[in-house]
Amino acid sequence: MSGQLFWTALALLLIVEGLIPFISPEGWRRTVTQIARLRDGQIRFIGLGGVAVGLLLLWLVD
Repeated sequence: MSGQLFWTALALLLIVEGLIPFISPEGWRRTVTQIARLRDGQIRFIGLGGVAVGLLLLWLVD
């Protein structure tokens, strides 16, 4: 992976991550508050799901 590809992917990630609080700050705050109430295992499971979906997408695109 080239350095340019890494920085492009990181930039796109930051753009997508920033859209939700920009568009709906109250909805974002409510969601983050609800996530903060989850147990560690539940948050880890959500993270694992995100990693799995990301890897699946990378596999399908490649």
